[in-house]
Amino acid sequence: MSQNLKITLCGGVGATTGSNFLFESETFSFLVDCGLLQGVGNADAFNSADFPYDPASIDYVFITHAHIDHIGRIPKLVKDGFTGKIISTPPTREIARLMLEDMAGLMDGEARRKGTLPLYTRADAARAFDHWETLEYHTPYSLPDGLSLTYKDAGHILGSAMAEFSRSGKKLVCTGDLGNSPSLFLRDTESIEGATYLLMESVYGDRNHESKDERRAKLMSIIKDSIAHKRTLIIPAFSLERTQDILFELNDLIEHDLVPSVPVFIDSPLAIKVTGIYKQSSKYFKPEAQELIKSGDDLFHFPKLRFTPRIQESLSIKGEPDPKIIIAGSGMSNGGRVIDHETFYLPRESTTLLLVGYQSVGTLGRRIQDGEKKINLNGETVAVRAKIETIFGYSSHKDSEHLLEFVSTGEKTLKKIFVAMGEPKSSLFLVQRIRDYLGLDAIAPGQGSSYDLDM
Repeated sequence: MSQNLKITLCGGVGATTGSNFLFESETFSFLVDCGLLQGVGNADAFNSADFPYDPASIDYVFITHAHIDHIGRIPKLVKDGFTGKIISTPPTREIARLMLEDMAGLMDGEARRKGTLPLYTRADAARAFDHWETLEYHTPYSLPDGLSLTYKDAGHILGSAMAEFSRSGKKLVCTGDLGNSPSLFLRDTESIEGATYLLMESVYGDRNHESKDERRAKLMSIIKDSIAHKRTLIIPAFSLERTQDILFELNDLIEHDLVPSVPVFIDSPLAIKVTGIYKQSSKYFKPEAQELIKSGDDLFHFPKLRFTPRIQESLSIKGEPDPKIIIAGSGMSNGGRVIDHETFYLPRESTTLLLVGYQSVGTLGRRIQDGEKKINLNGETVAVRAKIETIFGYSSHKDSEHLLEFVSTGEKTLKKIFVAMGEPKSSLFLVQRIRDYLGLDAIAPGQGSSYDLDM
């Protein structure tokens, strides 16, 4: 007897953020991810709007990883009536607790400034974890109607997973975000051999990163130049994964005397807490990284590294002599302590600003990357005289070539591929590459579109 699984794309379409996909089986329904839309003009309206489904009717939410654009509306979902189960890997649950608490705090501050109500509160965020359960990789989870879920390693950030749903010998894989394997310390993205349907991301669907050797050489060059000319090097970095990647790389460079040791400040309370979770989760690292830890190497610590969780410690960084390195959130310069540092340092020619992450259209980071010479920060116009550098290779997303390579691991069985979670030009470019190079049926679906999957 033929069975259908209906998919409706409720978010993560036409943008890199806002991931939210509804699936309806014969007797139950579930979501894959429930994230905030970020970095675009209509984000506030989208995030505060009613969900295009009844939250009370949803039985499960399966989370791919703990980035806010994949989990950021879960407290609203619970607030609006969801009473089902939330399932993720154990590290994702631990990191999500920090991320949602931090986001609720930011929303509260923004609401106070605007004289409005926040989308949700810290109490709303905390209530989400009354529904949250964990599932290890490769452990089958039985669902109604003969469906089964298994999490496979996406290699994107700590705990990131692809959700693989199986029934009657057919498989649907929802990738979440896919890691830029090989990672510095995480395991590689697993294959999708045997998949029938694929819902995938396309953040870098139309471009490629530098090679691992090129990015490392470029980072070394920028650090050496900053030190030689006694500059302040500011690195806006996401608290989750990017900060830990840069710490790992700096640890290795300094340990092997490839760059001089200078003061390095991790100026993000959230990044400091997340790094603590990484230190406790080494069993999820690849074998080579685990061996380094067993040999006594602290992967995220080195001489002259200073964590500055308190605001007074953050403010005192300005008084520290150059050269120095400041790593602060947020990665797209759309909030966090990096704004204060950019306000102070961007007008100075003795500053280098290094962008090491994807900068969404409309964000301050994207405008700086695109060469704007005057920007508004903290209510004042700030001249950009700093030297601006970009390294794409530290992205935690696969680039175009490796996305295509990833799809090819399921080439023999894939019937249809839904390309989402990317800007339109990236998604459409990747769709064409999949069609041209692999001869597979790939589409870039529209917001709110629905499809019946024969499985």
